[in-house]
Amino acid sequence: MQKKETNKDVIIACDFKNMHQLQDFLDLFPKEEKPFLKIGMQLFYSVGPDVVKKVKNLGHRVFLDLKVCDTPTTVFNTMRELRDLSVDLTNVHAFGGIEMMESAIKGLSYESGWRQTKLIAVTMLTSIKEATMHEELLIDEEMNPVVMHYAHNAKTAGLDGVVCSVHEAEGVHTVCGNNFLAVTPDIQFANGKQLPGQQRVATPSYAKDMNSDFIVVGRAITEAPNPVEAYQRAVQEFH
Repeated sequence: MQKKETNKDVIIACDFKNMHQLQDFLDLFPKEEKPFLKIGMQLFYSVGPDVVKKVKNLGHRVFLDLKVCDTPTTVFNTMRELRDLSVDLTNVHAFGGIEMMESAIKGLSYESGWRQTKLIAVTMLTSIKEATMHEELLIDEEMNPVVMHYAHNAKTAGLDGVVCSVHEAEGVHTVCGNNFLAVTPDIQFANGKQLPGQQRVATPSYAKDMNSDFIVVGRAITEAPNPVEAYQRAVQEFH
């Protein structure tokens, strides 16, 4: 399927312990280079909202990766608190259901209906194997139809896209349309060694072929001998 061109980009997963480590990493980049950053639970819970404000003030786009999942009311109130951080992208778990995802949208939206932050839903964590689904979660379906169903639910709720593995990105666009975002994590380079906890990984070039809109690259960049070169390589291979 030929996919409509979007603003494809590489997002760096900044899974650092504190602001000092993050700042040391950002200082490696030329001042004019402002990569898209993912702030996850570890850093956000360690530093708090100030970490988002700091990197936004530095000119970076931010994907706030908190994977919110709770009752619709709690999720609404959580997103209302996050709304004024003006992050570019944040997420919930699709597992929470359509009503919860609709509440998240309402929480992020201003009274006029305008919403600055794009909202996506995690379909199935890339650490989850089909055996885990069947034996521990009691999900009888295979991985692909579950991911596609969760993606369809996210679109029904009005979300902007989903987090899925690279291998499912093309299918998500088939089910939900070309303008529905497929954000794909766990990207590593072809000569890289698979890292612990990753079951469904791929390269930047493969993600491009599978029509991912954004790729999330973590340790392949942050733990590289030269993180800036690794980032630039990811951008080149993905574009």
